[in-house]
Amino acid sequence: MDGNGRWAQARGLPVVAGHRKGAEAVQRSVKLAIREGVRYLTLYAFSSENWRRSASEIGDLTSLLRFYLRHKLDELDQQGVRLRVIGEPERFEGALYEELRRAEQRTSDNTRLTLTLALSYGGRADIARAARHLAKLVAEGVLKADDVDEECFERSLQTGDMPPPDILIRTSGERRLSNFLLWESAYAELVFLDVLWPDFGEKDFLEALSIYAGRQRRFGGRPV
Repeated sequence: MDGNGRWAQARGLPVVAGHRKGAEAVQRSVKLAIREGVRYLTLYAFSSENWRRSASEIGDLTSLLRFYLRHKLDELDQQGVRLRVIGEPERFEGALYEELRRAEQRTSDNTRLTLTLALSYGGRADIARAARHLAKLVAEGVLKADDVDEECFERSLQTGDMPPPDILIRTSGERRLSNFLLWESAYAELVFLDVLWPDFGEKDFLEALSIYAGRQRRFGGRPV
């Protein structure tokens, strides 16, 4: 989800105004995902690199997240949305981390849509974490080195209990993955849209689905 800052700057507004509009785009996207039968929606909300931003902007982002956890969780729960968090959410201050965990627990039995928030997340860091986990199991004799294959490694990622993404959408006209779901997106269809995230709406959501529907997915094989 890219372009909140540029959206605000173009209107002479503080960056936090762009983040607030971006949060509204999240709500729209969740409702559209449910309507269109999407079962998994993963949002890159805060990267591990975002800690380099100013303390005031990080504070605005965490305050916004706390607001939505407290005031929108009931709505998500009623919609049948299961909330999950990947990354290193423990890096946020304790109270917010606990609220995230309680939200996960409260919605854990919902099955209509799994909404995953990537918070303090980095794809390379998750791959390294999975490698350390497997190396420890091998060192302890729980696992043989020869048993570590792609399937085993994939299960050790934080997304290991989810299917790999079919489509990866990036807004704002940027053309890079920026350390998002690097392992998982090996065969994802990539869609880059010029719209800034706060303006991302139904037209853009359906356009992305239409682009995906028009792709022929071969997974390295020949066309059928």
